[in-house]
Amino acid sequence: MFELPLADAALDLSRWQFALTSIYHFLFVPLTIGLAFTLAIMQTLWFRSGDEQWLRLTRFFGKLFLINFAIGVATGLVQEFQFGMNWSEYSRFVGDVFGAPLAMEGLMAFFLESTFIGLWVFGWNRLKPAIHLATIWIVAIATTLSAYFILAANAWMQDPVGYEMVGNKAQMTNIFAVLFNETAVLAFFHTMAAAAVTAGFFVLGVSAFHMRRGQDVQAFGRAARLASAIVVPATLLVLLIGDDFMRNMVERQPMKVAAAEALYETEEKAGLSLFAVAPLEANPGETTVNIKIPYVLSVLATNSFDGEVVGINQLQAQYEQKYGPGDYVPPVGVVYWGFRGMVYIGGLLLALALWAGYLAWKGKIETNRTFHRVMIWSIPLPFLANTAGWVYTEVGRQPWVVQGLQQTADGVSVAVPTWQIGLGLGVFMAIYAILIVIEFWLLRRYAQRLPDPVRDEAERSKPVPAMSY
Repeated sequence: MFELPLADAALDLSRWQFALTSIYHFLFVPLTIGLAFTLAIMQTLWFRSGDEQWLRLTRFFGKLFLINFAIGVATGLVQEFQFGMNWSEYSRFVGDVFGAPLAMEGLMAFFLESTFIGLWVFGWNRLKPAIHLATIWIVAIATTLSAYFILAANAWMQDPVGYEMVGNKAQMTNIFAVLFNETAVLAFFHTMAAAAVTAGFFVLGVSAFHMRRGQDVQAFGRAARLASAIVVPATLLVLLIGDDFMRNMVERQPMKVAAAEALYETEEKAGLSLFAVAPLEANPGETTVNIKIPYVLSVLATNSFDGEVVGINQLQAQYEQKYGPGDYVPPVGVVYWGFRGMVYIGGLLLALALWAGYLAWKGKIETNRTFHRVMIWSIPLPFLANTAGWVYTEVGRQPWVVQGLQQTADGVSVAVPTWQIGLGLGVFMAIYAILIVIEFWLLRRYAQRLPDPVRDEAERSKPVPAMSY
């Protein structure tokens, strides 16, 4: 019977555990960021107009935001502990660099976020309306800061800058280079646009559910029109920023781009792959079918019809010469289809967003039942696109945990027994399966409830729970 060596088993189990917890946590992040700003806009519209419909919509979607926020925080805490437990060698190597943005996220962004979300929840009818409105805007800004610091830390793994090697550790020399390198900035705006798309389609889908049933059509029609105004520009921005991101990766992570296109040999006038088939291996070495659009990859990668895009085989040879013998090719099939999942779903979302914008412009968004049905079923699409993009980003960097500096195999803890990692993976899978059921049940339950002014007023007037020490 074939058995993995213990070292390989520990590495694979640690990678699976981190991948599971990261992907699961990232399901909640874009919706939290996007809904925070959507709520801030809704409450601002109520504050300026005094229209009770905007107040009811703020309260209604606020409950859904809080459910998502709570489970997102619980799953995010797990990430921090894994660095010291399963990836202690990685933590030793990058701690002087990686720790700074994570500390800023915890001390600045998360502190603001958690403090002001409490003020927003318990401040109804207790704070002046203008001050209460400010609390939700601070929450939205804090979620943005939190995202930026975490993305800056991740971007350093993709594009290490502002450091020097001291012994066998990376030591930061320029915090501004770490925080504001091009990869971090592009990742931030790409993620923020994706968060707006995620929240926009969530609001559209929930509103469509109620409009289709004829429930509070006027209020949910307003919510749908606001969401339409968000998703049209946001979806376009995702695609435009993604185009710039492609050129960034061609320069800094060319192997990721080559794997995403299953491009084994260097080409000029390279075509963009639409659909490819290859032997079922991590690195099959060739494709048996590869349908392409001529010239498009060269245009995206180099802004030129005849630009050269370096292939996997040539990059492998370059990396062997630079870093020594080894396999520097990521799992091509995973990277290829992760990229296509992100792009193809993104294209579908753009078409749906333009449809929503057209109906809102024509004043038909409340009455088109086909649109309502499609929007309800489109709610999962942004989550699938976000997950595909995250898989493409992280798997495409392999075998590096820090591009060009440390390989993933060298970052795993050497003192944690394999059986403990396997047990932890099993426990996380069980807990997260329960949490996703709870999340879906709570969101579904509260999303199907109509906004109730009497109930909302009673909830706003409840006394704040007393603290006991």
